[in-house]
Amino acid sequence: MPDMNVIYKAGRGRIRKQNDPITMEHHYRIDVFLATVDSQILEMKNRFKEDVIELLILSPALHPKDNFQAFNIEQICQLANKFYSADFTDQEKLHLRTQLELFQIEFSYNSQLQNLSSLQELCQVLAKTRKSMCYTLIDRLIRLILTLPVSTATTERAFSAMKIIKTCLCSRMEEDFLANSMIMYIEKEIARTFDINSIIDDFDKIKSCRAQFHMSHTVK
Repeated sequence: MPDMNVIYKAGRGRIRKQNDPITMEHHYRIDVFLATVDSQILEMKNRFKEDVIELLILSPALHPKDNFQAFNIEQICQLANKFYSADFTDQEKLHLRTQLELFQIEFSYNSQLQNLSSLQELCQVLAKTRKSMCYTLIDRLIRLILTLPVSTATTERAFSAMKIIKTCLCSRMEEDFLANSMIMYIEKEIARTFDINSIIDDFDKIKSCRAQFHMSHTVK
């Protein structure tokens, strides 16, 4: 364990003014640790938009875990109004609050709605007990929330593809080229159906080039 109180001496390739000495603790805490945390936070902010974060924060408001401990009518209504406005009419948005108030009373005494651990179980119980016919708007909102893992699958695949494509040898790849390469990798099932002759012909039609790209359709 190095002595954190001694003066830090910069190694080769690092320049620091001699009239500004720092300790080992300052170097590792400020120059290394905090600088790394700041870069990670900035990267997260660039990748995840505020709307996506708010959606993930509001979604657990209907989660049945711990007997609906996180249940919040205001957040659920905000979730429906802001992110699923196209799935509910203005009249249904008003009726949703009424159904939530009635549902809050029922799950406090209905044993079938207690001790649930996931939204999937809640959706299944509402269907089995035919409560989905009484709380049609709540059931619709639950099904919409359950589609979130599917909608975020492409994002997760993009992060995995980025690790494969943007390696240390390709770290200076431009954003447009990286985005196009990731699309081809993620949608490789579709890319396999492309005909190389049609790609060459389309590229030849974009603009005139010195080299002749047009080929006869004999290559297989």
